[in-house]
This record gives sequence, structure tokens and C-alpha cells, in this order.
Amino acid sequence: MKRRLVVIPTFNEAGNIKSLIDQLFTAIPGVEVMVVDDGSPDGTALICKGLQENNKHLHLIERHTKAGIGSAYRMAFVWALEQGFDEIIEMDADGSHQVSDLLRMIDAKTMNPDVGLIIGSRWIRGGKTVNWPRSRELLSRLANRYVRIALGMGINDSTAGFRIYSAQTLRKIDLGHVRSEGYSFQIEMTRAAHKSGAVIMEVPITFKERENGVSKMSKNIVREAMFLVTVWGLKRLLRIK
Repeated sequence: MKRRLVVIPTFNEAGNIKSLIDQLFTAIPGVEVMVVDDGSPDGTALICKGLQENNKHLHLIERHTKAGIGSAYRMAFVWALEQGFDEIIEMDADGSHQVSDLLRMIDAKTMNPDVGLIIGSRWIRGGKTVNWPRSRELLSRLANRYVRIALGMGINDSTAGFRIYSAQTLRKIDLGHVRSEGYSFQIEMTRAAHKSGAVIMEVPITFKERENGVSKMSKNIVREAMFLVTVWGLKRLLRIK
């Protein structure tokens, strides 16, 4: 059986984290979960510590400041590779990613063992969003279209944060040189996986807008992503590594 680790970065997700962890352990035999908490003042980490008392497959990294989703994933990826996991899964804590979709993504990875990265995609046939304002959907579609044109990867949802990486793919990526956060972290990791020669597959998902808590998305995160994509696109045109 493959050793799978689900990595969940958190900041103020006390209203969501227990339900998600319970669902994961119920639905996926043998799975392990890593929560990386950025000093949530709402007690997210305390909830995880309580759950750890009865589950040795739940791991927790506590950070004292809000250091960002990119650094949280990089830290967890390094730990997962050191521990010998075969597949590392990215998943949000806010209820936007469904465990039922994750099961289909795992099935797709199992049926296609040569695939190095599975992306849970909103913007391919069968994918959709629920309770998103039209303006945010349009922004995401346009941003991903720009990424697809600028970087030439043929991926419809490069900003998606619902993913399965094979350990082999992550080992080929120099994680120390992946510096960006937010939207741009997901794009940079997609770009790095593509450059490493990994086969990338998109699986349709239903993305649901969070019901509890506050979205972490901001205009600055979007601007950073589009700036970096422009830089990477120019490097591609000029054949600069």
C-alpha cells in the first residue's frame, strides 16, 4: 500500500479542522495527516493536539508567525520525503476541497502510476465552483488562461491548491529555490514539475466557497502571481533557465 500524507496548512481554521481530519481518516485507509499551523489565535493547533492523543497518524508543525502557505508546504514536503512517503497531498482546511474528490484523484493516480502530479481542476470539463461570485470566477479563469499562454504548459488550473505529488517528482524539484507564496506558489510548483519532466494530469473537482472563517485571498497575492508569471514567461521566450 502506498504511504500517503495529506498536508493541510492552517490559520484560524478551528471551525473546520476537526471535521476534515475525521473525514480523511474515515475515508482513506492508512492515510497520515500533517497540519502546519501558523500560530492561529483561534486554537486550531490545540484542537489538533487533542486529536493527536488518540491518533498517531496525525502530525502537527506549529509555527509562531503567519509565514505563508508556500513555506508551510515546503517544510512539510521536506519532512514527508525524509519519512519515506510515496505520495504527498495538498488540501485546504476551509471546506473548499471535498474528500470525495480526493478519493477520485487517488484513484486516477493509482490507475496512472507514471503521473507525477495530479491537479484537482476547476476549469476542465466536469469541474466547477459553488458559491463563488462571478467576478472571482472570471478572475481565476483569466489568470489561469494567462498562465497557460505565458508558460506554455497546457494546464488549465495551475493555481489550484488541491494536488497529489509523487515523491519521485518532489525529489526532482529543488524546493530550496521555490520561494513564492499563495497563487504564485502553486504556479511555481506546476512550472517546476513540468520542467522536471513529470507527467501532469488534471482531474475535475467541485470547489466550494468556504462556509466558516475568512478567505486568505488578497489583491496583493494576485498581483504577485501575475508579476512572477510575466517574469517566467519572458524567461521562457528568451530561453533563460
